[in-house]
Amino acid sequence: MKFKSMTLSRALPWILIVIGVIGLVCSFILTVDKMHVLHDPSYKPGCDLNPILSCGSVMNSTQASALGFENTFIGLAGFAVVVTTGVVLLAGARLKRWYWLGLQAGLTFGVLFVHWLIYNSLYRIESLCPFCMVTWVIVIIGFWYVTLYNIHEKYILLQGRMQQAAAFARRHHLDILIFWFLVILALILNKFWYYFGPKLGF
Repeated sequence: MKFKSMTLSRALPWILIVIGVIGLVCSFILTVDKMHVLHDPSYKPGCDLNPILSCGSVMNSTQASALGFENTFIGLAGFAVVVTTGVVLLAGARLKRWYWLGLQAGLTFGVLFVHWLIYNSLYRIESLCPFCMVTWVIVIIGFWYVTLYNIHEKYILLQGRMQQAAAFARRHHLDILIFWFLVILALILNKFWYYFGPKLGF
């Protein structure tokens, strides 16, 4: 699927607002649930659906506070910035190059952190948090489209074959994003097929 540069410029504020609001809601819910767990260790979060889809197992792991405090605090702060950026862009503001590079750095950290969490959820904790998985999706979307925008606006400078790769990515932005999510889904199904396979009739 292709898009014109102006289409991305118009869509980006809405993308940032939507993913930012969703991220804030997920982070807030997980923060509240964590407070309940700290107050009452027997408390079961509402997203504890089965042995695999279990927010409680994830939030009680050491990975849930990888930087010494709850990961949800990163989400509350980071998604607030994302929403604010989208609203400011929608209002017609033109942001400086340093701001875009800062946002790029934050989302690059976020997407790397998300993939570290995916690995740990699958192969260390062996449980999945539904709200966390929603966060994985929106962080990847935010990183992807901010990166494409920064490359097009030349806030990120590329040369030679990297420019060709960027042009290919712009033409097939949605195809690449869908493939990215399918790879993650395949890893999840491969890991937990022993549980989901029989329930799906396989």
